[in-house]
Amino acid sequence: MLKDLIIKNRSYRGYDESYTFDREQLTEYVDGARFCASSVNIQPLKYFIAWEKADVDIIQSRIKWARQLPHMTLPHPGMCPTGFIVICQDKTVSDNLNRFMKDIGIAAQTILLMAVEDGLGGCMIGNFDAGDIREGLGLPEHLQPMLVIALGKPAETIILTDVGADGNTAYYRDENDIHYVPKRSLEELLIN
Repeated sequence: MLKDLIIKNRSYRGYDESYTFDREQLTEYVDGARFCASSVNIQPLKYFIAWEKADVDIIQSRIKWARQLPHMTLPHPGMCPTGFIVICQDKTVSDNLNRFMKDIGIAAQTILLMAVEDGLGGCMIGNFDAGDIREGLGLPEHLQPMLVIALGKPAETIILTDVGADGNTAYYRDENDIHYVPKRSLEELLIN
């Protein structure tokens, strides 16, 4: 069952905007993340949750999507996420911003798997200016935005494919706007 959730957990860039979140649902995802492992159990991560349109719009306007598809505007108009969780590092707990990258990844994956279990999806976004996010949300200086997680009800098709003989792992979209994600084979990943 966990493997099924992992396979369903894709990086969605198109959402059904009629689905909306409430504070309790996003808080539940953060509650799941708080039980995750943390380097030396320091737990420096804090979470800004956005479900109200004003905050969602602020975040959406300050992030960049799909770096490998610069010719496209994603999400398409009318297909934006309706919730965000911004993972921040509290610099008063630790100002070493590189040390806790593992913690951020573990927390983000946990949040996304919880969303998938609810029939939803999301996308981890690292392409943003932390100061711009902090300013837009009115966060204090000691909170450093590290990762943005977009959340919503997926409204696009994503297909996993095998990496071709050329070794190219770049994701792409076809003429029907179907998103393809090449994955390396298990044999290629195993070290013998």
